[in-house]
Amino acid sequence: TQGEDNSSAFITKYRTCRRQMRECSGEADHHEGMSSDDELTPTEVTEFQKSKDNVLEDSRKVFEDVHADFCDIRKILLKFQEWKEKFPDSYCDAYISFCLPKLLNPLIRVQLINWNPLEQNFTELEEMPWFRAIQEFSDAKNVSESK
Repeated sequence: TQGEDNSSAFITKYRTCRRQMRECSGEADHHEGMSSDDELTPTEVTEFQKSKDNVLEDSRKVFEDVHADFCDIRKILLKFQEWKEKFPDSYCDAYISFCLPKLLNPLIRVQLINWNPLEQNFTELEEMPWFRAIQEFSDAKNVSESK
């Protein structure tokens, strides 16, 4: 197709230009295949950004019909904490510690859709609200078990 031909021509032209620059500068330690010539064309960058924006927009709609108490990790964990405090035997018999990862997985995954650890100013996992909520829940669980 036309777009692939333009992309291929751009990459070939770009490689040739870089090779000529290396030859002029006297870089002799270049090994074929070791350079990063995977730069995207402006059209590909635009298409990628548009596609990414569409995915992010769709991800915001995933839980739009869910009551706020059931799509907020902190609120969900609070309900489990209350259950554990009021009915510890029932909580233990239900093996909640094994269920929570599967229960929270979809909520966490939606929050991680836009996370990219390769970006310069990415948010550390430990700083994300869902991580803190789970950490607080675990700390509260450990405190109540030590009583």
